[in-house]
Amino acid sequence: MAEQEGSLGKAGFIAQHGLYSDEQVAQAEALAARVRELDLETVRVAWTDQHGILRGKHVMARDFPAVLANGLDFQTATLFMDTTNNLFAPIFERNAGMNFAALAGGPDAILVPDPGTFRVLPWAERSGWVLAEMYLADGTPCPFDSRQVLRRQLDALARRGLSFMAGLEVEFYITKLEDRMLEPAQAGYPPDPPRVSVIAHGFQYLTEDRQDEIDHILVPLQRHLEAIGLPLRTMEDEWGPGQCEFTFDPELGLTPADHMVLFRSATKQVCRRMGYHATFMTRPALPNFFSSGWHLHMSLIDAATRTNLFADPAEPLSPLGRQFVAGLLEHAAAACVFAAPTINGYKRFRPNSFAPDRITWAVENRAAMLRVVGGPGDPGTHIENRAGEPCANPYLYMAAQIAAGLDGIERALDPGPPERAPYEAEKPLLPRSLMEATAALRASPFYREAFGAQFVDYILAVKQSEIDRFLAHVTDWEQREYFEVY
Repeated sequence: MAEQEGSLGKAGFIAQHGLYSDEQVAQAEALAARVRELDLETVRVAWTDQHGILRGKHVMARDFPAVLANGLDFQTATLFMDTTNNLFAPIFERNAGMNFAALAGGPDAILVPDPGTFRVLPWAERSGWVLAEMYLADGTPCPFDSRQVLRRQLDALARRGLSFMAGLEVEFYITKLEDRMLEPAQAGYPPDPPRVSVIAHGFQYLTEDRQDEIDHILVPLQRHLEAIGLPLRTMEDEWGPGQCEFTFDPELGLTPADHMVLFRSATKQVCRRMGYHATFMTRPALPNFFSSGWHLHMSLIDAATRTNLFADPAEPLSPLGRQFVAGLLEHAAAACVFAAPTINGYKRFRPNSFAPDRITWAVENRAAMLRVVGGPGDPGTHIENRAGEPCANPYLYMAAQIAAGLDGIERALDPGPPERAPYEAEKPLLPRSLMEATAALRASPFYREAFGAQFVDYILAVKQSEIDRFLAHVTDWEQREYFEVY
């Protein structure tokens, strides 16, 4: 039995390196008993990679208690993969191509589950689910683990007596799966995307009848999301055909980011099981499809009194809130790599489109990058960042916002007056491409200090791989533009 218990992770790894708090130790003990009582067959140990995509392993329930003591061995090669799992660095060189010898050759790391994130998945028979963080074999945190990047920014807030509260407002598409495209010739690198049809006509924004057409999809999805503890608030019909917007109640700390990765994964899995394909791609290349955004609603909370520090009795936003906004504006271009990390995400930044096109703030104006929601005397006053895309890694998106906002507070920055007509403002444009955004991040000393130079260089290498593959691809536009005329 002892030999079996040591076959997963490293024997006693979590206790040896003090990776659980006293609360987590108690949670782990209770969780092991609960898995037995529920008679589960498997527990999915999930880790959020650099792209915000869940990876992991399904562990047999009888072995899960050992994982809560030893952690779970996991391939570090995943750290070297871009969005289509192309290796972007020479993993087998002495320094792994990233000046980080500890990862040379793709050694195993250890996934350490956070027992407080455990869920029972209602759509998967006798299956549990838990989020994990990645540690190197010597017990040190993996420097590229995005959940720990956010945790460090939350710790910086906590040292000032502050907590971060965030609410999610996420747009995405549900389509009917017509052809999974599973012929061998279609299984490329990347594979051909599935062939789909629409589930309803669009272009009747927020109409009850249009939403009722897809009620047979939304109700099962709603029930599953609520069953796993996600604080779903509203489901709305958006502009495009089958485009939905889901909003969630605000939560503190790591929780909203944890819930975002779980929401995306749950939505895709539940829809797929019903014969549909859900996509969080920002601008799908399908006729009559509009862009989707992820609007991040944020405020800072006094950790002792639990009061909203952005609310003000006489002004639209408190002095602290204005400083936070000023920090977000100051670092907006570089932060776009974290808010909109894909090539596709920048096709959304257009004037007069309900998406921002420049670095602005305003009070209750949806044209601005930063919109103040609420007003004088409103205890729920907060900031909405409208520049994010639904594909963003939530830990990095939120960490980048916290770091920039804190910089504004520490330097007592002034954002200037809010804009009345953001699309007409003489303000810097948002990056028009991932290339421009990565150039801004590369030139920014701020995030190198906030996140560490090693992490920023890593993210830039990941994004450069995606950019290089895009630039090497001959697009449909080029073929149409040049093939005949020249």
